Amino acid sequence: MGKRDTRVRGIAARAGGWSARHRWAAVGIWVLFVVLAMGLGSAAGTVELKDSEQLGGETGRAAAIAEQAGIDEPAGETVLLQARKTGLKATDSEFRAAVAAVIEAVEGTGKATDVTSPYDTKTISKDGRSALVQFDMRGDADTAGERVEPVLKAVEKVQKDHEALRIEEIGGASMNKTFDDAFGDDFQQAEFSAVPVALGILLVAFGALVAALVPVLLAITAIMATMGLMMIVSHVQPMDDTSSSVMLLVGLAVGVDYCLFYLRREREERAAGRDPETALRIAAATSGRAIIVSGVTVCVAMAGMLFTGIATFKAMGLASLMVVAVAMVGSVTVLPAVLSLLGKRVETGRIPFLHPDKRRKSNGTAGKGGSGNDSRFWTAVLRVVLARPAISLVVAAGALVAIAAPALGMKTQNLTLDQEFGDSLPIVATYERVNEAFPGGSDPAEVVVRADDINSPEVKSAIADFRARAVSSGASRGPVDVKVHDTQNIAFVYVPLVGGSDLDKAEKSLTILRDDVRPATLGKVDGVEAPISGQVAGSKDFNDQLVSAVAPVFVFVVVFAFVLMLLSFRSLTIAVTSIVLNLLSVGAAYGILVAVFQHGWGASLVGAEGVGAIITWLPLFLFVILFGLSMDYHVFVVSRIREARLRGLTTRDAIQHGVVTTAGVITSAAVIMVAVFAIFGTLSMQSMKQMGVGLAAAVLIDATIIRGVLLPAVMALLGERNWYFPKWLNRLPDLSHDESFEEPSTQPQPPQPSAVEGERVGV
Repeated sequence: MGKRDTRVRGIAARAGGWSARHRWAAVGIWVLFVVLAMGLGSAAGTVELKDSEQLGGETGRAAAIAEQAGIDEPAGETVLLQARKTGLKATDSEFRAAVAAVIEAVEGTGKATDVTSPYDTKTISKDGRSALVQFDMRGDADTAGERVEPVLKAVEKVQKDHEALRIEEIGGASMNKTFDDAFGDDFQQAEFSAVPVALGILLVAFGALVAALVPVLLAITAIMATMGLMMIVSHVQPMDDTSSSVMLLVGLAVGVDYCLFYLRREREERAAGRDPETALRIAAATSGRAIIVSGVTVCVAMAGMLFTGIATFKAMGLASLMVVAVAMVGSVTVLPAVLSLLGKRVETGRIPFLHPDKRRKSNGTAGKGGSGNDSRFWTAVLRVVLARPAISLVVAAGALVAIAAPALGMKTQNLTLDQEFGDSLPIVATYERVNEAFPGGSDPAEVVVRADDINSPEVKSAIADFRARAVSSGASRGPVDVKVHDTQNIAFVYVPLVGGSDLDKAEKSLTILRDDVRPATLGKVDGVEAPISGQVAGSKDFNDQLVSAVAPVFVFVVVFAFVLMLLSFRSLTIAVTSIVLNLLSVGAAYGILVAVFQHGWGASLVGAEGVGAIITWLPLFLFVILFGLSMDYHVFVVSRIREARLRGLTTRDAIQHGVVTTAGVITSAAVIMVAVFAIFGTLSMQSMKQMGVGLAAAVLIDATIIRGVLLPAVMALLGERNWYFPKWLNRLPDLSHDESFEEPSTQPQPPQPSAVEGERVGV
């Protein structure tokens, strides 16, 4: 076999070539980067998001007033006393004795302060069967869950002595402890289990231990470096636990995917008879370039979160953007160096019957570089799709539109306690009983009143008037409590909202408070600020802010993704179809979420009965994440199709070649992503379950229906129009596939298609 000179151009090819020639230097620089990032990050420390930074609107303003005044609200706790017997009332001696016993027990722990009797605060239900003993935990509210156990045990002891009553404790501290005990390790275990799951799938995909370890190690080092960078960046944009979890999820997905693309192409070239050096250079010029295009597109999509104006989203966006950028750089720099160092040793630890050589021999595909079963399956599928592209397009697109249809009725809200955890915890039943006896009592609206003199007659009168009108207006059934901080000239007014855990009804009560009661009372006093916060207010403010952010985020992500695809492939058609196909994928994911979690279709299969809504932050989060991640597969497949077209194949043959040769790697990558995301779909928290199911479903649809049916069907119908690039766009920068190489061959190469400006046949 003759060998022609191999020449490669472009950033990815040059980076890969340099790393292969200076492999120890490339590995050393990468290790130094990871160590420095973690070291500098640890030295700088992490700046956590404050409550006042997490939301805009009145909720954020209320938190800011409290923070500026140096008021740390304690963790409030409530003990519900409820008669089990029909005739027992709160006024009976037996009931009073139980109340006194609870107060004595709570005070005796030394962990509580401001313990109040329901007979003083009038927290007795209308039917007289229920009463509330309320108190605050001493110390920092954030760590109150660690100190609440003695109080819980004291209340349990009182319960044993008064069997005629149901005596249960609920509050911020007790809920945090309950959740930590029940689910504290749940999320962390899911994060840690993602790595061995990915490794197991890679072992099946590569059939060799070393080859499977390389992508996982690269992803882990990228995540470690990003953790350090996040600590540094947190001094500009504070971070939270959610951003760290999202970073880990995205980092593992793209880190493994990028490495998988690169390694499979290098293996494929070696299997085709090329020497290791040439195989590595070809992988750098092709898969490396696809990784850069994909990585930049994903980064742009993640950057869309910065336009929400919501600190949590901005933190998630920055964290995701950084880990994708780090993984992308590592894939085109240190990965070629590692592969060059390993050489054929990358096949060390072969697993019998799983190694590609065994599969190729058994399937008669030796030397073709495919993954036997995947290639045969997709070859069969493509035979049907390319024979009847119009029918395939109508059937596949129709199915996705039908799947997406339920999304038109999507309802978003912050999930209440019973929605988030169902009936899996006893404390949820307590929450429901409190809300039934005292509507809104578990999550009251909180009015933060700031005045020049909080004790002036005008302010006192306005607060009293506000309390009275809150009840008379129908927004609350009371009791409305007030806690005054004289030194800071601030008062907290707690208003139980009619509607309780039904957020739709509770929001109507909140609107009455904000639009009618407050202007008529506190709003008439000069110099008084009175933002209204609380769980219901937080949910509404978050929804309002998110709705206003949807349009700019959507436009930013779609426009920039379109421009990047246009410049990268020099085809207006491919840029348009890329956006449309990605939107179909996202729409289908929305439809599945609404069908399962809102309408309850098949909800029992994922343990999601009775949720009835989608968590507020998820739709926008999914749009950004999925739009970015789906570009991985799209860029990889289209790059391979375009590469084949540039070598002289017809468009139809190039489609066949591109889809079949990438089938194995995309299948492996998709299985890893689906498996990792599905782990989060098994968690007890409904918000995490929704995220996991939504991501897993979207990736599965994207890797099968979109890339295996719709993309080839659309491209087959368009034919040479796939490469249409108008003359007037030639002034745009050329980021197209500029890496070229001569294949080792004894046969004359087919002529390259001519790129005639403005003609549809140009590539």
